[in-house]
Order: sequence, then C-alpha cells, then structure tokens
Amino acid sequence: MQIANPIYDVVFKYLMQNNEIAILILSTILEEEILSLDLLPQETAITLKNRRIPIPITVYRLDFSARIKMSSGEERHVIIEIQKAKFASDIMRFRRYLGDQYAKGFPVEGEKTPKPVPIISIYFLGYELEHATSSVIKVYRSYRDGVTGEELLAREEFIESLTHDSIVIQIPYLGPKRRNAAERLLAIFDQHRKIETNGHLLDVDEKDYPEEYRKVARWLNGAVCQPEIRKTMEVEDEILAELEDKERLIAGKDKLLEEKDQ
Repeated sequence: MQIANPIYDVVFKYLMQNNEIAILILSTILEEEILSLDLLPQETAITLKNRRIPIPITVYRLDFSARIKMSSGEERHVIIEIQKAKFASDIMRFRRYLGDQYAKGFPVEGEKTPKPVPIISIYFLGYELEHATSSVIKVYRSYRDGVTGEELLAREEFIESLTHDSIVIQIPYLGPKRRNAAERLLAIFDQHRKIETNGHLLDVDEKDYPEEYRKVARWLNGAVCQPEIRKTMEVEDEILAELEDKERLIAGKDKLLEEKDQ
C-alpha cells in the first residue's frame, strides 16, 4: 500500500485534522486516555524577516485543547502543542517567536479571559539529535521537596504556567524495530520506506500494523490521490531547496566576514 508521506506539512495537517486519528496518535504517544480533543483555530508557518536574507522557517505547529484522564483517575485540561521541524536551528528560533503567546495564556471554557493552562509539547524532528538515539524521548517534570527529596503529588497553577512536559520524536530513528505501541503507530513516519523515485510516498504493508492502527495507514492512502495535496508537497520541496540555497549563501557570506575580520 502506498501512503502520503506525513513528514510533509500538508500531509501532517491532513492526518491530524481527522479527530479520531489525532486522538489515537496523541493518546498512544502520551500513554493517557484522551476524553476530548479540539484543534485550536490556529496553525503557524512563518518567515523570519529580521535576517540579512529572509528565509521561510521550517517548523509547522498545531495546538490542541485536550481533556485527559490521568492514570490516577484525575481529569486535566491541557494544551497539546505539536511542532514538526526539518532543521535543528529552527526549533529554537520558533520557541523565541512564540514566547509572548505562551505568556498570554489560552482560552478556557467558562473563563472570561485567557489563563495559563498546562502545556505538553510534542516535537516531531526530521533530523537526529547530537547524542540521544532513542526514537521517543519523554521529558517529564516532577515536584520534589528541596529538603527531604519527597515527591510532591499536588500540582500548582503557578508552576504549571512556568514550565511544561515535552516529548521528542526523532523520525530518523523510526524503523523496522517496533518495541511498543508508540513505535508501532509512529511507523507511518518511517522514512526508510520512501519510494526511491518519489519521496512523497511511503510503501507500507497494512498487515505490519495492529488492526486498531490500520485506519491511520488507510487515511494516508486516501491522500495519495488528492491533487491539491500532491501539488503542495511539490511546493514544499521547492521551498526547502530554496532554503538550502540561501543558507549556503549566508554561510558563505559569514565565512567572508570572518576572514575579513582576521
């Protein structure tokens, strides 16, 4: 079966706009039951213009408002922020760009003004980190008494608004080895399955997926025959090629400046 490659922003958006599939993917990654999930009315793709040569940033972002049932039975309202990046440097640029928005808070049902809500960030990285080779990395905070070392179970709104939990998914490390539910589901991102003559498509065997995950592959298979999606993937290729050319130009200019200063 051929499926559209979800490493492309247009395909990733198509995938996550299916609420049933988005709940399946996020609940599997978080290992928590999602009771309700709403895609917030915003997505972000920006061009940074404060550089010598304006270039498009290669981070795509979606926000979800979710109500989660924790393993303790407690229900929590959280914002799940998904970022997908093709290059390492862009994540840090993007975090700075979004800093002001976090401070403003998010709309909460029943509240007149936006308020801080716990944020869970999930990063889909199209590149490898410098040291870690894990396909899925979870960075979870814990509250501890600074004197006794005892873990504090109660959550404080003030602290929750300052920091947040993160999950990092390294797409290059998703391969044939599927050791848990997350790796089995995230195999739809496995770039080792790209068709040699067309990187827009992945060649997958539906039988490799558990029955409950096959709906994801089928949904992506449906994107293959949509002309608008295929056209947008071609545009993304052109943008990336232009970005790489401009980055090389910037690197060349920086090198000349360094040599001039010496």
